[in-house]
Amino acid sequence: MKNIITILALMVSITTLSQNTFLQNGTNNSEENAKDLTEKYNEALIMDTNQRLLFEKKVEEFIISADKIKANYNGKEKLDMLFALRQNEIAEMGDILTRLQLKKYKEVRQQIQPLARVEQ
Repeated sequence: MKNIITILALMVSITTLSQNTFLQNGTNNSEENAKDLTEKYNEALIMDTNQRLLFEKKVEEFIISADKIKANYNGKEKLDMLFALRQNEIAEMGDILTRLQLKKYKEVRQQIQPLARVEQ
């Protein structure tokens, strides 16, 4: 029984730490970008204070992840990974935003943060 509790506590702590932007190697620039993007989205989504804080942290997480992808990959592989990251971000925003806000988020996302295209 003691082992099971220890394993569960370890799993919860690992999961919690992996979601923390503090432990990811973000920069002040990623934090500033997250704040700027949150303000732009807030104009369209009209989030409450709690949503805005959660949204900003989530955006910062994805900025850090996108920067890592941009630094380590090129061409179509990079765009495929960024597209998958974007889909994951949209899914996670569903936990923060209301259904109507999420619909609006999907509409304005391409205008605020367009995804690059592969040059042929």
